[in-house]
Amino acid sequence: MKIKTISTDVLIIGSGGAGSRAAIEVDNAGLKAIIVSKGLSFRSGCTGMAEGGYNAVFKTVDKDDSKEAHIYDTLKGGSYLNDEKLVEILVNESPQRLIDLENYGALFDRQESGEIDQRPFGGQTYRRTCYQGDRTGAELLNALKEEIIKRDIECIEEVMITSLITDKNQVIGATGLDLKDSSLIYFKAKSTILASGGAGQLYPVTSNTFQKNGDGYAIAYKAGAKLIDMEQVQFHPTGMVAPESKKGVLVTEAVRAEGGKLLNKDGARFMRKYAPEKMELATRDIVARSIYQEIIEGRGTEKGGVYLDISHLDDDYIDEKLETMVLQFNNVGIDIKHEPIEVAPTAHHFMGGLKINTDASTSLRNLFGAGEVCGGVHGANRLGGNALADTQVFGKIAGESASKACADTEIKTDYEQVKREASRIENLIKKGNIKPQKVKENIKNLMWEKVAIVRDEKTLNEGLKDLQDMQKELNNLDVSDKKQYNTELVTALEVINMVEICILIVKSAILRRESRGSHFRSDFPESKDEWKKSIIFNKDKIEFEAR
Repeated sequence: MKIKTISTDVLIIGSGGAGSRAAIEVDNAGLKAIIVSKGLSFRSGCTGMAEGGYNAVFKTVDKDDSKEAHIYDTLKGGSYLNDEKLVEILVNESPQRLIDLENYGALFDRQESGEIDQRPFGGQTYRRTCYQGDRTGAELLNALKEEIIKRDIECIEEVMITSLITDKNQVIGATGLDLKDSSLIYFKAKSTILASGGAGQLYPVTSNTFQKNGDGYAIAYKAGAKLIDMEQVQFHPTGMVAPESKKGVLVTEAVRAEGGKLLNKDGARFMRKYAPEKMELATRDIVARSIYQEIIEGRGTEKGGVYLDISHLDDDYIDEKLETMVLQFNNVGIDIKHEPIEVAPTAHHFMGGLKINTDASTSLRNLFGAGEVCGGVHGANRLGGNALADTQVFGKIAGESASKACADTEIKTDYEQVKREASRIENLIKKGNIKPQKVKENIKNLMWEKVAIVRDEKTLNEGLKDLQDMQKELNNLDVSDKKQYNTELVTALEVINMVEICILIVKSAILRRESRGSHFRSDFPESKDEWKKSIIFNKDKIEFEAR
């Protein structure tokens, strides 16, 4: 297998909001950053798809808002499983990070006074979500992209990072499969930042881009890093139901924030029953379970969803505030201004992930994390609007910390590890009796049926056994020896990672014998004080950390 070598000060894995912000900070420190993307640069992550907004306390709409209120809402929304120190950092620094974005050229909606506009979002006491129509993530990412181009920061695309290279407890680089020619790239780096996003593609219905299979979790875990709260998977309440090609595509929370009503097939506004105070703007875990309950009790639509209706709003208002949604549904022949749309929960955000400290460092030296690949910030349930803020706050911190770590670090090499990784990948190319894509479909269906919105011990144990059986079958994958864009080889590498991470999710879900946030156990429907603690996995042991 052909091996190429590239050296840099800081290797950044992922070109979404977190990775891009980290790269800018490394450049500010006068160091060389390289951003590596599994897909196209700035296009393969979820930041650009985030529609609703960015949470920051500016008090431009509700003067009574405060940072204390934002902290409280975030902790309450996360069922108090959050790392409180990380929450305080998120809240305290998010306003300044939004100002940074404006300095890079991002435009946020303004009031007539010229002050930034803020809308309500689920689980929030006050209106603090800053936005650009319903395309906030795209606006944010475009500004970051322009800044990175202006600074001439190197971006390498279509390279799948397959392993982290370590020296004892220190990360000294990574290996990446170049999708264009199936060669291996050895990235030598003083510091590495993991900003690879989440794993919505573990489920068949998801709002995530198709690259989000949980690679970052897997490579960190295999290298010895700690992962936290892996059972906490958020299902966004509203994804598209039809057509099949659009199933799971996000219907932004902004639709509900601007006055959208959820109705069952009988036309009843059912959130009155489940969350009479907050209604459609209850936290995402509550709204998702409420929709799920309506569907399984027979009050869903023929296509397996519920209705979301904004037809009572003025046409011009909808065009102004929800332009992306109007176009998204017009493309499939639905006029959201005059007819209800059908929605159902879709796998959306992982609250669990890489365990980070307040400086974005991990349990491995010179490995830092930012964005959705990290756990701890959002606890058991993320509030809408906190994710974009997370990418900017911890992206900056990760970039700063990784740069500082370079000061007393020499580039180290370990070609033996690289050769072993090359051999592992080469050995996947052989005749077998099962196609990787089929295994991927089996994993997704299993997770949807047994580890989704409502869980119980029996089905979780069944799921664990099925996953362990699948893991044994991975030696029988059928992978061709095609050189250019060998999708079978990429999928084989992905399913190896997916099974590993799914097993951790299920083990963590079995351990948590309570319901908390997005993790709902029908056999343990209440939250328990003794379970106000995080579950932490690494290769050697399981730990618990009180909150």
